[in-house]
Amino acid sequence: MTKYTVRKYQKSDYTTWNAFIAQAKNATFLFHRDFMEYHADRFEDFSLLVFENQKVKAVLPLNKQGNLLYSHQGLTYGGLVYEGSTKLASVIEIFKAILFFLNENEFEKLHYKTIPSIYHLQPAEEILYSLFLAEAKLVRRDSLSVIDLSQEKNISKIRKRGFQKAISNQLIIKEENDFESFWNEVLIPNLAHKHQAKPVHSIVEMNQLKAHFPNNIYQFNVYAADKIVAGTTIFETETVAHCQYISKNEKRDNLGSLDYLFQYLIQERFAGKRFFDFGISNENQGKNLNEGLSYWKESFGAGTIIHDFYEVETANYSKLETVFI
Repeated sequence: MTKYTVRKYQKSDYTTWNAFIAQAKNATFLFHRDFMEYHADRFEDFSLLVFENQKVKAVLPLNKQGNLLYSHQGLTYGGLVYEGSTKLASVIEIFKAILFFLNENEFEKLHYKTIPSIYHLQPAEEILYSLFLAEAKLVRRDSLSVIDLSQEKNISKIRKRGFQKAISNQLIIKEENDFESFWNEVLIPNLAHKHQAKPVHSIVEMNQLKAHFPNNIYQFNVYAADKIVAGTTIFETETVAHCQYISKNEKRDNLGSLDYLFQYLIQERFAGKRFFDFGISNENQGKNLNEGLSYWKESFGAGTIIHDFYEVETANYSKLETVFI
């Protein structure tokens, strides 16, 4: 038996969910329902709330496919969200209650992705220990290229040369309120040409998200003689400035555009953040590394933070019943 009760999220929980997210120690704006639901037509939500005596103690953003559950596939990262005062033993009990609930509802496995530590407001890796106890299987590992902005920057000479080249080319950086020019003139053509892919977000979706989260989502473009040549879309959380998209005009790649842009973002615009996250350089579920892309990020002074993905049998709730001594 457990003191925690678990149930599926309902639309009537909107205010309760968002209020909990706002004060949790390991949540970001990506877990706000307005962000989670911008693509509700693509994912069947099966998010969970965990209660103790009618009070929310944790939430878990999920979606379902058949009899499988996933840490919400519409989010870059995701996992169990809980309060700053939540103790390790409580997280173990909460996770046990969740696995039991899922097992009772005939879900065989939970595909769980973590929240990288740089996004935590306080140390919040209790769930990693809980996953270990439940004999969760590590199925994917991505590498984030991250700069600790509280430390001295170690920028390579080649990046500095690119910065000087951009100055000589009289490039201009603009913070924009819309995404049309970057999407249509740089990002979409590049993804189509290099990867036969499209951006995860459409222009309409980005404008919608920007309207909901004006203090978290930003677009920066670089121009040469009024022609856009590069840009990046930044998702800002309390601790991190994260690059959601980075792209440049490949036909004009000798201008130093990205060196100039990221010098500004790292040294000035987001210098007050704790971390600057370039994102991953991985493909094939983390099993391949784009070495050139990784090196480019590291040449700004970035190091590696790991983002893990697990698979856990819901029947393994029983393995959490004999933990405490």
